[in-house]
Amino acid sequence: MPVISQKGLAMPQSPIRKLVPFAEKAKSRGIAIHHLNIGQPDIKTPKGAIDAVRNTDLQVLEYSHSAGFQSYRNKLAAYYQKHGIEVGSEDIIISTGGSEALLFAMGSVTDPGDEIIIPEPFYANYNGFATASGVKVVPVISTLDEGFALPPISDFEKLITGKTKAIVICNPGNPTGYLYSQEEIRQLAELVKKHDLFLIADEVYREFAYDGLKHHSIMAERDIDDHAIMIDSVSKRFSMCGARIGCIVSRNKELMATAMKFAQARLSPPTLAQIAAEAALDTPQTYFDEVIAEYVSRRNTLVSGLEKIPGVKVAKPKGAFYCIAELPVKNADAFAQWLLESFDYNGKTIMVAPAAGFYSSDGVGLNQVRIAYVLEEKALKEAIEILAVALQQYKD
Repeated sequence: MPVISQKGLAMPQSPIRKLVPFAEKAKSRGIAIHHLNIGQPDIKTPKGAIDAVRNTDLQVLEYSHSAGFQSYRNKLAAYYQKHGIEVGSEDIIISTGGSEALLFAMGSVTDPGDEIIIPEPFYANYNGFATASGVKVVPVISTLDEGFALPPISDFEKLITGKTKAIVICNPGNPTGYLYSQEEIRQLAELVKKHDLFLIADEVYREFAYDGLKHHSIMAERDIDDHAIMIDSVSKRFSMCGARIGCIVSRNKELMATAMKFAQARLSPPTLAQIAAEAALDTPQTYFDEVIAEYVSRRNTLVSGLEKIPGVKVAKPKGAFYCIAELPVKNADAFAQWLLESFDYNGKTIMVAPAAGFYSSDGVGLNQVRIAYVLEEKALKEAIEILAVALQQYKD
């Protein structure tokens, strides 16, 4: 029998999606599931984006430029400039989701055997992208007790070796909801300058900053133009996860020329989705004001509900729409599977993402879960009640 590659065998399962077969079986038994496991917003996609696709008069669904439509990149550059990020269309390559942009970035700045440093817990697919690129993830641990704030710069510095090529952050964070301050971004900027590294920032949740806090982009740090690589996406901003449109942004011309070769190799991003994404940029600020108010209300409902459950610890998110909760269980993987296989409360259960998959360090986060507060408040309150009952009944 032909042999599967070591790289393929090493690819991690998604902690977000690996329990789907158990969820499907539960649904086949008539169990209703509240999905807290995946960051799929229930907020409506802006009507203008849907209408742009519906009303297109294309006669041929043809390739776009490998970098994406010029008109879209022009409009996207104007959007960034409005947010204090001075870039031109030549500094932007449109990708098939933020995921492809991350793969372009890793492919452009690392070779097999190189290392990237990432504060953990981090977006689980960073592990997969690194494995696909033959790169080693070197984790630096942030903790729930500290609200998942940026670890001390000295913790990063002692991990830097001759193989280190980049530091990767997600801001605001998935899965923690932590929002890095301007001072924390400044510290990272000084670090990558000192050691001549790239700083890759996944900023797909930039609009979702709460409690009067402001998102601070690495692209605002003009003294690291050659170091800074921003990853972005329409998935969360406009509730367009299925569009699969993202981008890689950098003022480093050599980096962008290299990323363009990866973009050419995959031909082009999807045409219809670019049409929708370009139209979405006309969405008024009132849309975001309403969405942010809704997420703040949901966050407050979730955090206050979790804090009332005996033995549960949670860090209050400052952005995005996720939180990490520590549960009074030994193994959250087993608990999450039990919720789907063996438990229901009035014919309903919940699906959560075990948090160990958001760490690279072994044995960390085993009693934690990531919860996405993407449900309406009524459903969210019911999900919290279900979790409380489940924890009372569960035996490790």
